[in-house]
Amino acid sequence: MNIQAMMKQAQQLQKKMFDEKKAIDEKVFEGKSSLVTVTMTGDKKTKSVEINPEALDDVEMLQDMVMLAFNDVLSKIDKETEERMGKYTQGMPGLF
Repeated sequence: MNIQAMMKQAQQLQKKMFDEKKAIDEKVFEGKSSLVTVTMTGDKKTKSVEINPEALDDVEMLQDMVMLAFNDVLSKIDKETEERMGKYTQGMPGLF
C-alpha cells in the first residue's frame, strides 16, 4: 500500500471518529436516582436537574440522590463513548 492510500485511509478513519464523537456529544443522556433526574449531553454539560419535592424534607438524602443521579448519567455517557469509540481506540485507553 502506498503512502497516499494510507493517508487517505487515515483521514477517512479520522472523519468517522470525529462524526461518532460529535453524535455522542449531541446526544442527551438521563441519569436517575429515586428522587432526582439529571439530564446531560454527551459532552458532559448539564441540561437540567429535576428534584422530586418529597426529597426536600431530608437534605442529606437529597444530596445522596443528586450524587447518585449524576454518577448514573456520567456512567451512561462513558459507556456509550467506549462502545462507539472503542473500535477506533483499541489499545489506546483514555483517548476519549
